[in-house]
Amino acid sequence: MKNPPFQAASVLPPAEAYLFDIDGTLLNSRDGVHYNAFHAAVREIYGIDSKIDGVPVHGNTDLGILRAVARRAGLSDAEFESKLPVAIACMCATASRNSAGMEPELCPSVRELLVALQRAGKLLGVVSGNLEPIGWLKLEAAGIKQFFAFGSFSNQRELRREIFAHGLEQVQRRLGDRARACFIGDTPADIDAARQLARPILAVATGIFPAAELLAHGPDACVSCCSELLAGIDL
Repeated sequence: MKNPPFQAASVLPPAEAYLFDIDGTLLNSRDGVHYNAFHAAVREIYGIDSKIDGVPVHGNTDLGILRAVARRAGLSDAEFESKLPVAIACMCATASRNSAGMEPELCPSVRELLVALQRAGKLLGVVSGNLEPIGWLKLEAAGIKQFFAFGSFSNQRELRREIFAHGLEQVQRRLGDRARACFIGDTPADIDAARQLARPILAVATGIFPAAELLAHGPDACVSCCSELLAGIDL
């Protein structure tokens, strides 16, 4: 008789703070606002007649995506970085101008989980590869911005590990160095970033990665969606 496949526990790791990725974890965007903001910067600032199609975006960061497009077009890193502040401003302005078109869909039971964590006195933050204004616009459009005390984004941090580390620093500044923080994300890159910081992570299969693939990266817990956490949530 074969042994059953390994499954991580469907339990939220205990912590005083929970740090959430945005895309694929809290919500999924069904509009082109963020996508088109990339193209405005690529075209208007870098002069590249190309789209971000073909560049890995899940688990990436906005800066990483822009750099990949620039390199694919033959731009040097020096030229890319010299124009980056203006490109970031262009992306944020474009997204803000078109924010009425944002149509994010909350992942299952996300609001209920955030309410439960907030009632339990947990500190909540976001750690996202989005540029900061774009990330907050998505959360506002989804009606959940008010749950989060702070965020760590990709404006000045291209690597996901750096974004997670900055989020952890904000937790420690608010709650002290001994505070426990748990990350929640939907990609192998999220799991790997948390592992590099030696912090627990809950993986949710609400993005493009199935649970089996997420489990292969060894998260502390893995669920198909946040609904699995609510029945027996132990905070």
